[in-house]
Amino acid sequence: MASSADQAVPAPATATTLAVVAGEVSGDMLAARLMAGIKPRLADVRFSGIGGPRMAEQGLVSDVPLDTLAVRGLLPVLLRYRELKGYQTRLRDRLLAERPAAFIGADYPGFNLGLEEQLRAAGIPTLHFVGPQIWAWRGGRIKKIQRAVSHMLLIFPFEEALYREARVPATYIGHPLAEQIPTTPDVAGARRQLGIAPDAKVVTVMPGSRMAEIKHLSVPFTGAVARIAARDRTVRFIAPMAGARQTAYFRELVTKAGLSEVLESGTLRLVDGQSHACIAAADAVLAASGTATLEVALFKKPMVIAYKVMPAEWMLIRHMGYLPWIGLPNILSRDFVVPEFLQHAATPEALAEATWFQLTDENNRARLAQRFAEIHHSLLRDSARLSADAVLQVIGKSTS
Repeated sequence: MASSADQAVPAPATATTLAVVAGEVSGDMLAARLMAGIKPRLADVRFSGIGGPRMAEQGLVSDVPLDTLAVRGLLPVLLRYRELKGYQTRLRDRLLAERPAAFIGADYPGFNLGLEEQLRAAGIPTLHFVGPQIWAWRGGRIKKIQRAVSHMLLIFPFEEALYREARVPATYIGHPLAEQIPTTPDVAGARRQLGIAPDAKVVTVMPGSRMAEIKHLSVPFTGAVARIAARDRTVRFIAPMAGARQTAYFRELVTKAGLSEVLESGTLRLVDGQSHACIAAADAVLAASGTATLEVALFKKPMVIAYKVMPAEWMLIRHMGYLPWIGLPNILSRDFVVPEFLQHAATPEALAEATWFQLTDENNRARLAQRFAEIHHSLLRDSARLSADAVLQVIGKSTS
């Protein structure tokens, strides 16, 4: 039975306002895709909320910069709780006054679900894009989702039955990355774009876009690069960086660790953005756990996954997960198809050895290409159209 909170709120005569909030780079990409699907179907739409450059390209007027909300991990969130709560409260008060036709939270559940619960209780329909991973950990969160979310937009096929069993209306829309990344990557084109020889052996290093990821992974990743380079001087190493701030922090950490020679000699080349080109150009990838690992899988590249957080946080979370895997390619395959190194296991020596295998074993490369092609096919849907359909249905507009 639909609650009174799900009743569509009449939009202003001059425009239909949709509030959208993303707190990270991946959410910015997902929300922008949804917004692009809505605009041709709702000519008078106006977007407000919080987001990044991709959402701004679709017309979002953002209350604060995306980086203001970007924080990873349990303890960092606790340390910034009052600040983040202040942003949430101010946005809630504005939206309650303006009463948008709907609120759409793009991932970032710690912030968005609390906001959605308050807005929905006040009669504003809410959608949440990317279901919180209740199948991986914190399954009790489903009770809050039941109160907070009018309709869930899901990016993994196995999730739909879970949410419907919990009586949360849900639609599987596919993963937008599966549409954006070609089923057959253009390796030669990517190497031309980056100025890399067609026959070079290339390892792409991805220590993450969040500052906390960079803090914990820069040194072990750079140490792994140094070890592989000592083994084979012909290997090229590239690292796409999310921005100038991340680049400066990476350099600072590597220098303090005494590994600056890796950068100064050009052994590891830092690239401004162009993450998809860097992945497409690679023969193997060393990546922080997260959305980047799915991107690597969709590009059909062998990889090694690493995950590190503050020691105190690790003590809190290490027994909280329900699954034996943390990497999305492994979760979707239900198997350890690529190696994962967690916390103390993510040493330069271990990462170098595993990356070397991913770089050089051709049988492994062929096996992974087949597994990753299956993942790509399972995630490939018209996500912009399906997500727009769901939003229009929730706000009482025609989906024709």
